[in-house]
Amino acid sequence: MLPQLSRFCRSAATVLLLTSFAVRAAVLVDFQVAQPPPLPQDAKQCTVQILQRTFGFSFGLAEVVEFTPPTDCGAPGSWAGISLNFTVTSNGTQFDRLGIFTFQNVEIWRTSTPEPTRGDGIIWTYLKDVTRYTPLFAKNGTFILQLDNLIETGLDGQYATTLHATFFASSPRHPPALQANEIIPVSTLANNTGNDASVPPAFSLNVTVPRNAVQIFAELYASGNGNEEFWYFNTANQFLSDLPSGFTFGDGPFREVRLLVDGQLAGAALPYAVIFTGGIVPTAWRPITSYGALDLPTYFLDLTPFVPILTDGNPHNITLDVVSAEDDHTINQNWFVSGNLQVVTDPSSKPTTGKITKYEASPFAVSKTTGSVGANGDVNVTVATTRSIHIEAEITSGSGKKTLVVWSQNMQFSNTQEFLDDFNIQNIIQTASGSFLSTHNGVPTLVDTFSYPLNINFTNLTPDGSSFVADFDHSYNRVSQPAPFILGSTIRERQLATGFFHEASTGNTGNGTNSNTFSYVDLAGNTFDREVTAVDNNITSDHQGGTLAPHAAVSFPHFGAQTPLVITQPRLPGKRKIGN
Repeated sequence: MLPQLSRFCRSAATVLLLTSFAVRAAVLVDFQVAQPPPLPQDAKQCTVQILQRTFGFSFGLAEVVEFTPPTDCGAPGSWAGISLNFTVTSNGTQFDRLGIFTFQNVEIWRTSTPEPTRGDGIIWTYLKDVTRYTPLFAKNGTFILQLDNLIETGLDGQYATTLHATFFASSPRHPPALQANEIIPVSTLANNTGNDASVPPAFSLNVTVPRNAVQIFAELYASGNGNEEFWYFNTANQFLSDLPSGFTFGDGPFREVRLLVDGQLAGAALPYAVIFTGGIVPTAWRPITSYGALDLPTYFLDLTPFVPILTDGNPHNITLDVVSAEDDHTINQNWFVSGNLQVVTDPSSKPTTGKITKYEASPFAVSKTTGSVGANGDVNVTVATTRSIHIEAEITSGSGKKTLVVWSQNMQFSNTQEFLDDFNIQNIIQTASGSFLSTHNGVPTLVDTFSYPLNINFTNLTPDGSSFVADFDHSYNRVSQPAPFILGSTIRERQLATGFFHEASTGNTGNGTNSNTFSYVDLAGNTFDREVTAVDNNITSDHQGGTLAPHAAVSFPHFGAQTPLVITQPRLPGKRKIGN
């Protein structure tokens, strides 16, 4: 491990550069394409180590540490920004694992591990901007990393982790970061493990909001697991009997994450389909992971219209769930969810008053399922949905300011599944898009316009499925201003990947390619773009530009001709099995 790295790194790309020099040439450097944190690199910086832990057999054995904020970079909470540096090494054979970072009972980062290689293994570093959680870091508290790993016959890879936090001192040039006055967890409130909840069934928690709250923004974490990991491959129940027995899971491919206040829908989100590094074809995701695998996206909703209800001094029920487009809206097991409420309070201590003046929101999205079964046995199924939410409220703060809040969401989803050539070919053509807008007295306060197109071709090359190829065309396009105190940005990412897998008695082999085109610009004027391609563990081209780009070229180890690559058993969608 190289804990000293975090004191000298100035961008995620620089971390990779230093790491590649510090380790032997055969160590695979994994990474997710993303912007470096847009934090003031010329500010005074104070770095503290939060934890260091090797996760061997760690199911149910989270790392729990106590955190005390540093004072060398100003009074706690006065910082211009905060970033986390997570550096991990691993060697051997192991599946990818989900990682949940919880602080003060609030989930602040959901990640996953790349799958290691044998020999010299792998290393990765990710820098995450956690400035929006400044109110948590300003106080002493409990920090938890849940990374459930399993050591058993055939699985010997351990994950050696180090986590540092860097605090950027504020100054006249770099003023203190804007922040909420309070952050309320919507979580299990556990003190010895990650605070995410497993659904179904729906997760509910009673919360009490400050009586002088004037704005509330909810942040949601959600990811599919188990029979829901590849939810976008699941088939509508109406056509399940037209597929081979045990071929896939039912309950369809549509998933919506909902938040309810006292049983009333307050907002919803369409999740981005994160493909973990052991998913479908592992060689497609190394050394470049799929987008979101190291930093899963979150989703923001404006709960301000419900402020008049939530500020009455009584506990109120917040419910998180995930639903399908089936008639009963059920899903398989399971999703992990959590959330938090970022609260802005009025300078006056007097209670906020007001009322909801318009409420137009059906409990579930409007959906339609169509399909056909050809004479040759080919099956085509499409699930399409639309969703509209419109809520208005009048709010009067304790200091007398009146605010008209208008919160609206419009979303569209479509998933077409094609089963061809005696079910040896499966195509997924999916689109999820929408726009969120909240205005406070006519001023845009929360904006989220997104489009997540996903196209996958999965083709068996042998009757028993022991050899197959998969192609991916996956994009994340998002214009987001989550809250007035969180920096807004525009991200456009397109990832083209392909992988081949072959199972034999002598071991599993395969190959893969991965090409990314990424751009980032934020409302502070920071920019970053990257075009990078990998073939069989080697980076074959890499260009980085923009104000956040590293000053020196990034160097990666070269592995020479390696086709085919030795890989672990992949996880496949539905109930697919490899070989007989």
